[in-house]
Amino acid sequence: MTRIFSGVKPTGHLTLGNYLGAVRQWVAASGEGRADDAVYCVVDLHALTVEHDPARVRRLSRQAVTVLLAAGLDPQRCTLFLQSHVDEHTRLSYLLECTAADGELRRMIQYREKAAKAQEAGDGVRLSLLTYPVLMAADILAYRTDEVPVGEDQRQHVELTRDLAVRFNQRYGPTFTVPKATHPAVAARVMDLQDPTSKMGKSHDATAGIVYLLDEPEVVTRKVMRAVTDNEGGVVHDREARPGAANLLDILAACTGGDPVELAAGYSGYGALKRDVAEAVVEMLRPVRERHAELAADPGAVEKVLRTGAERARAIARPVVDRAYEAIGLLAP
Repeated sequence: MTRIFSGVKPTGHLTLGNYLGAVRQWVAASGEGRADDAVYCVVDLHALTVEHDPARVRRLSRQAVTVLLAAGLDPQRCTLFLQSHVDEHTRLSYLLECTAADGELRRMIQYREKAAKAQEAGDGVRLSLLTYPVLMAADILAYRTDEVPVGEDQRQHVELTRDLAVRFNQRYGPTFTVPKATHPAVAARVMDLQDPTSKMGKSHDATAGIVYLLDEPEVVTRKVMRAVTDNEGGVVHDREARPGAANLLDILAACTGGDPVELAAGYSGYGALKRDVAEAVVEMLRPVRERHAELAADPGAVEKVLRTGAERARAIARPVVDRAYEAIGLLAP
């Protein structure tokens, strides 16, 4: 049995990029007839690395869980919980901080980008922004994870996790499973519709190019129809020369199961392409929106999922973390 772990950070409303790059994989991996053991987590502690509104973090954490259930995650076939509800994550994180090196954390691309942004805003850089990749490694390693389905932007974090697991095992004895990252064939990284050279991020200030999973159909259509494309030439799938067209074709391919290069040959102009992309996205997200409305009306059911998920996650992670404490030289209580 292959154990899968992945998580999503509640720093904004979940986007089309989150869905195509990760969530849809999660649903498939825990679907009926699969032998995989899937563990999924809303990593709310990671939302504290920058300035935040506590009430908003709580609201987005609950919404993220509800959207994941609406997207098709079945709590009977996977483990779904909030990171802060399972203490083993923070227990293991400190041990891994004692295994990681300052230099390898400062080389992380997201740290450099977010630190620069925080400094520009005059907020200062929190220490947790530097160390949160270690907490992410703890999230993964606590569950003896085999595979981590993520978008391309998280590859570096999974590589750090692998390095820490190997280093810990070499120093203190076999303790952790060394995981690998997995990625979807297309749309692993959905780009902003207004800036196709940047990822479609849920915490961006400018939202005109971001399709949120709970956007109304007319909002989705408007955003897609206003997507930035190229002024010259026909519709071609070329991420370097035609990033706008390539992004739309990647999205359409991910929605329909087609090949982006082959799809490009069927269009002579961007108008028809945008209409088809808008329709495909609206229809793909329609059941998610409808199911979310049902779940949001029954918050008690969501709370039950979280309690059950945390209990199940704790039962998996505690023996692994206890073993790591023993291996590194700590006395059992």
